[in-house]
Amino acid sequence: MINSRNVIVAAVACFCVPMFATAHEDHCAAVVASVAEAGFAADVAVTCTDSHATLQSDTYPDHDLMTGIVGTNEQVPVPAEYGAPVILAPVLGTTPLTHDAALGVAVNGVPIYDYTGGGEMSQADLTHHQAQHDTVQTGQLDVCGGHAGRGDDYHYHATPTCMIAQMENAGDDAIIGWAFDGFPIYGDANPDGSAITDGVLDVCNGQPDETFGYRYHTSPDAPYIMQCLMGKVPDFDALPRVRPLSATSGGGAEPGRPPQGGVADLIFTQNEDGSRSMDYTYQGATYFIRYAPTGRDGCYAFTTRTVTNGGALMTGEFCR
Repeated sequence: MINSRNVIVAAVACFCVPMFATAHEDHCAAVVASVAEAGFAADVAVTCTDSHATLQSDTYPDHDLMTGIVGTNEQVPVPAEYGAPVILAPVLGTTPLTHDAALGVAVNGVPIYDYTGGGEMSQADLTHHQAQHDTVQTGQLDVCGGHAGRGDDYHYHATPTCMIAQMENAGDDAIIGWAFDGFPIYGDANPDGSAITDGVLDVCNGQPDETFGYRYHTSPDAPYIMQCLMGKVPDFDALPRVRPLSATSGGGAEPGRPPQGGVADLIFTQNEDGSRSMDYTYQGATYFIRYAPTGRDGCYAFTTRTVTNGGALMTGEFCR
């Protein structure tokens, strides 16, 4: 949980500006307002420098998680301290930028990726739909548009429906997130409530905007959310990633592999003591991933039986 005092300090720094406020101060104010007006200021701290607004969170939203997943990658959501950098003086570029990690962040602090599950998107792939890597069509996402990835971190690959339902300012004019190039993300319609005409959105799922110069949108069909960045990002290769969990005995956890044909009856359970469990069946057999805080910061005791590991019972402590 983020200390709300940090949010208040950031809000004061951004809102209490003189009449001659610079463009980056105005943009900072817009980022802070988007988080506060959505009702997530207690969980997301926003701080601004001359170049970036950073949205700091644990990437773990307070909504349903993992429900509805069939094509599980046998990864689970574990809180991860994450600073999402949003450029405060956005500039449109001429070449769409793709990335095998997050492209932006939702106003609840959860990272936003393109629709592919393993960063398969490249500039050459932008003009055609990659059905075999589509996390929606392959059943990899929960009912909220997200799942846990290679870093055992929760993130969105499509419209964050559950987050939008929680937003205090939910509506077509509400900003639901920010791309790392500094441009805002809206829902399926224009901010004035009008429908987006077919063919208007560009290859990155964006269009010009009178206020910010450019904006991204979600959409019912692929690519569902931004699949690339149209703005310039000078430090593009340095955009944040969530590191996979590491075993205290040495090494890291093996990445999960989606069981062929998918699993059934997946249930994710969260308990008041911080313990969590993902239980499911595959070809008639039961499998699970159970984990609980050990008392050491960022560390969890795991007990698992997964398809990836051939059904072997495995235990160990893993940490951020």
